[in-house]
Amino acid sequence: MRLWHNPASPFARKVRIVAREAELLPRIEEIAVMVSPVNPNTDLAARNPLVKIPALQTDDGKVLYDSSVICEYLDSLHNGVHVIPSDATRWDALRVQSLCDGILDAAVLCRYETAVRPEPYRWNDWVKGQFTKIRNGLDALASEAPAWGERFGIGQIGAACVLGYLDFRFADENWRAPRTPLAKWYEVTRGRPSFVSTMPT
Repeated sequence: MRLWHNPASPFARKVRIVAREAELLPRIEEIAVMVSPVNPNTDLAARNPLVKIPALQTDDGKVLYDSSVICEYLDSLHNGVHVIPSDATRWDALRVQSLCDGILDAAVLCRYETAVRPEPYRWNDWVKGQFTKIRNGLDALASEAPAWGERFGIGQIGAACVLGYLDFRFADENWRAPRTPLAKWYEVTRGRPSFVSTMPT
């Protein structure tokens, strides 16, 4: 298999963590690519019409895109502990994953607005609106974190990617102070080998 990704992408990081948790990394060639909303990567465009990462080429040549789809595919390839449950807890796990994806969507949009868009065209009120989504989402995660225990399923992987991305791109966002349960959970989780080995630089 081949995985097109960018180490800075939190969505690609989610897939890369699942690959490591499922012990599938020896079967995957990770290909780092640069992507831009204004200068599409032609090599990636030939495989993903949306020109987005991550994108995974399976052993039979099909290309999957969207991190949630890729994570579910990878989780189907092993017999170990699955990150996406098949019992009644599945919907709760997918709900938390969706919450985390929504937070990341808002955070990535803020990153593009503040780092890519020319300054005269930036819309500060729009950025504030996105950060309201981010903070509301973090509050929801903080309320759930005490019940997670040692579980590291798709929801917790998503949460770890959210917090890692905020530390990476928005270090001045003081998300920890008002959300102690989430901060405590993250301090333990951030030492997990799959998380450490996918740390963006």
